[in-house]
Amino acid sequence: MAGQEVGVSDWIEVRQDRITQFADATDDQQWIHLDARRAAAESPYGATIAHGFLSLSLLSTLGRQVVRYGDAFHMTINYGLNRVRFPAAVRSGTRIRGRFRLLSAEEFEGGVQLCWDVTVEAENSAKPCVVAEWLTRVYR
Repeated sequence: MAGQEVGVSDWIEVRQDRITQFADATDDQQWIHLDARRAAAESPYGATIAHGFLSLSLLSTLGRQVVRYGDAFHMTINYGLNRVRFPAAVRSGTRIRGRFRLLSAEEFEGGVQLCWDVTVEAENSAKPCVVAEWLTRVYR
């Protein structure tokens, strides 16, 4: 399946409570993520926005909806990223989904390393919110 789109996830809403929890977990309390009044008045987005790293962290959730390994593998890990960009912000309340294309699959002792081209789309946005080359490993 290398070079092919494997699938597109369902939409998930990125609500303010998730953004606030992420801010608390990462100690990134910047007003653009948390202060709705100030963001409406001062930010170019007109609302609070999700942290880029929050949008990135949702790759696992979005990917689980698309990729199924069956019984051949017992564990999957996030191995890292080769490239990540955040072309557009995710406003609070926006729905996002992931589009997954397999770039390569390379065997290693005990499993397979997969390289994914992932585009996270925001509903009603011309630009994606995340574009990443993501590495995962599945173990036999």
